[in-house]
Amino acid sequence: MLGDQFGLSATQLGFINSMWFLGFPITMVLGGIFYNIVGPKRIMQFAFIVHTLGILLTIYAGGYTLLLLSTLLIGLGNGCTEAACNPMIADSYNQSNKVDKMLGRFHMWFPGGIVLGSLLSKYMTNLSFSWQAQMWIILLPTVIYALLFFKQAFPEPKMEEMKSLKNNVKALFSPVYIFLFCCFTLTAVTEFGTEQWVEIVLGASGASPMLILALVTGVMAVGRFFAGPVVKTLGQPTVLLVGAILAAAGIYMFSTFTGVLGYLAAFIFALGVCYFWPIMIGTAAKRAPKTGALGLSLLGGVGMFSTSIFQPIIGGWIDKARTTYTNMGLSGSELELASGQATLTKMVFFPLILIVLFSFFYIWQRKKYMNSLSPKMTV
Repeated sequence: MLGDQFGLSATQLGFINSMWFLGFPITMVLGGIFYNIVGPKRIMQFAFIVHTLGILLTIYAGGYTLLLLSTLLIGLGNGCTEAACNPMIADSYNQSNKVDKMLGRFHMWFPGGIVLGSLLSKYMTNLSFSWQAQMWIILLPTVIYALLFFKQAFPEPKMEEMKSLKNNVKALFSPVYIFLFCCFTLTAVTEFGTEQWVEIVLGASGASPMLILALVTGVMAVGRFFAGPVVKTLGQPTVLLVGAILAAAGIYMFSTFTGVLGYLAAFIFALGVCYFWPIMIGTAAKRAPKTGALGLSLLGGVGMFSTSIFQPIIGGWIDKARTTYTNMGLSGSELELASGQATLTKMVFFPLILIVLFSFFYIWQRKKYMNSLSPKMTV
């Protein structure tokens, strides 16, 4: 939509997308560092300010440069919500073993909001509402969450080690946390890198981009609502491994299927990525709790930063593929479909690497668990 309005290339759209993923880690990392000083309430107040400015600037943007800035501001606001709420939820529920359940419920509304937004956008588009009119709608939930948080008392950290930034930094060097930190770069790119571009690909194949987006995010929202019992039954390492397998299958299907079968690919892909973000956060909260707010914020930050780096790269892959297939005589929807599917073929390698890493993590953590059950040997 914005590409047509302002005549932007896929690479330029990639840079605009990357601003969201760049703004997100900035405030996530800063929020993690200053969480113990300023508290979650002030972080959420700042989120409201930059969300509002970003939405308004997008509506009145006259071109590429202002769209970069407005998208950056919205990313800053989204990073603040995670920086404030992830550690607050993890600390509040870690001792009751409900952290996966409650983080799943919290992160359910990230895709849940997209479901509502995509369906509303499709309805408004059918009624010939402009994209600016649709952007005004986003101000409604922004005002609502500001009113919900107004004058609310936010809980203080319960775990003493979470209050010490020095202890948080020291805990960052634990093997489990380092492993999760590295994996988060791949889980984030697998989820967000694919989501940002797959609607364009499937739109060229005859499937409705907005319905694809609603299906993917709808499945993710439902899956995250039931994160608690799923993780309780299978365990965190197993959930992550199965997710990587399904994500790889879904992206491969995206790169080969067309038309109605695109909805099946979307369903499989959504099942794969739906638990990545909350369960990675929950795994760190459970297996590296002393990292505190800083550790959880750095995880989300590195995930979004890696996605920011790859957005223009993915856009470049699409532009290069378009040139190749144009020279082969393709045009119109055939050109877009071939270019997009060629790009998705490259992106399937992200979850394939995760399958290897999470298999190792499963064996590692299972061995550690079994050792903890063995009688202590004395000499």
